[in-house]
Amino acid sequence: MCHLRRTWFNCSVHDNFRGSPLSTDTPESSRKAQIDAVLLKLPGVSARKINGLDAYFVSDKMFACISGRGIGLRLPAATAAELQFSRDNVVPFQPAGMASSREWIQIDRAEAAEYANDLQLFQASLEFVKAARTR
Repeated sequence: MCHLRRTWFNCSVHDNFRGSPLSTDTPESSRKAQIDAVLLKLPGVSARKINGLDAYFVSDKMFACISGRGIGLRLPAATAAELQFSRDNVVPFQPAGMASSREWIQIDRAEAAEYANDLQLFQASLEFVKAARTR
């Protein structure tokens, strides 16, 4: 932090009031960038906004979606139910309080980079959605 004896102009970029580097990125944009780094490297995955949410698609079908502090993921109903009972960071996916579906879960992680640990689930979701019939 800048000392009072130093002038404001002599302060480095890293001497802001919070003690962290100045950045134009918001925590949300940084979090999305970290999630993009995990999901967009999967074959055939694209991203776009849908109903104000950042969503991820394969074969033009949504398989994942950022909502709040988590990522919604579509999986077979039996897998989704098993994950809700076996993991404490998995809950029903209810974006904006909407009713949940048996095939959608939400994985909550404090640090977006930790979603790399769920790569196998993202791949399973992608394959499930690709194989699903169009309604």
